[in-house]
Amino acid sequence: MRKIIFAAAVLMTAAGLAACAGGVGGVGEKNASENGTTTGAGILAETGADAGAGGSAEAGAGAGLGGSAITGAGAEAGAAAEAGAAAKAGAGAGAGADAGAGADAGAGAAAGAGTEAGTSTSPATLTIQSLNASKSPISLEVPYNPQRLAVLDMASLDILDALGLGDRVVGTADTSLNYLQQYTGGSIANLGTIKEADLEAVMASEPDVIFIGGRLASSYDALSEIAPVVYLATDPETGLVESVRKNASIIASIFGLESRVEALMAGFDARINALSAFSSGKTAIVGMSTSGGFNVLGSDGRCSLISREAGFENIGVDAAADTSTHGNEASFEFIVKTNPDYVFVLDRDAAIGTDGAKLARDIVENELVMGTDAYKNGHIIYLAHPAAWYTAEGGITALDRMLADLEDGLL
Repeated sequence: MRKIIFAAAVLMTAAGLAACAGGVGGVGEKNASENGTTTGAGILAETGADAGAGGSAEAGAGAGLGGSAITGAGAEAGAAAEAGAAAKAGAGAGAGADAGAGADAGAGAAAGAGTEAGTSTSPATLTIQSLNASKSPISLEVPYNPQRLAVLDMASLDILDALGLGDRVVGTADTSLNYLQQYTGGSIANLGTIKEADLEAVMASEPDVIFIGGRLASSYDALSEIAPVVYLATDPETGLVESVRKNASIIASIFGLESRVEALMAGFDARINALSAFSSGKTAIVGMSTSGGFNVLGSDGRCSLISREAGFENIGVDAAADTSTHGNEASFEFIVKTNPDYVFVLDRDAAIGTDGAKLARDIVENELVMGTDAYKNGHIIYLAHPAAWYTAEGGITALDRMLADLEDGLL
């Protein structure tokens, strides 16, 4: 009998203390702080703690599925903690619970009613909009708040980095982007390239989710055998800025971080408006130097930002022509004939680090082009961040650098 009475007293004391702690903790504690970092030119990317939907993140790590973070609540009941759950002690777990309520909770526990274990409000999975191998929209079920990410698309890696989720990346493709070099080498596995995945390396990295871009669409089915494949793309009809906002929101939703997106996108619309005001009534050719030649790009894919959003009239190609990948090969006589106000040049060889390639300036500034108004007026704009334009179009930091290239050359 003495043993039973002693055990009951211990239970009453533990539950009562937990409940009291809950009442105090609910008022005094704050959620773990998120550390700020800057991407590109003044773009805020919150890093550090990453919380699932409805969950409070612990400092330096995201609260996983069913994690033990408690939003503004009090102490967890000792018995529930030993059971491995983030249990809240009855009414005492509520914010602002008073000592009397805590005592009642303790009494209830002593009476054998026990405490109700807290259950996470986060789902185990969620459904997002993605693309399939045919580049058609699909609904895709992915795990919520995944911890292990294999990333074979630089725009997606850019967004994950801006969201502060870099510590979850277990493998990536090679990249020449200087602001993403921390994701190459070391403990992060090399998964191939953005055009050709190393399937064995991807499988060995044991990812919860795989991210790809259009260059790997043909590998979609094979990669889907390993883990859910998130395949996002930009849409020239929608515009690059809105495409980035949409894709960033989709990726953020997987981790319950949708609230961060607007802060990351702040200022882009105003910058586009300034460029559009400048370009009104001006013509341009948008071209890509590659392997010693010059291809003109339309408004249906790569670099369409310049015409569709920055507002230049692209006179380089027929509007109906398909130039979405590498453009159409053109002679320099064509530039002389069309005589645009501006010529924008993307150096593909520099973007992918082609050894021994001629610089775009050496290709473009020949005797013919030097006779055009664009050259004479200093209106040939060499895009200063070619890797961002060519390999990461669709990323948040990439968008910042792309706009900066236009602003530096025009405004």
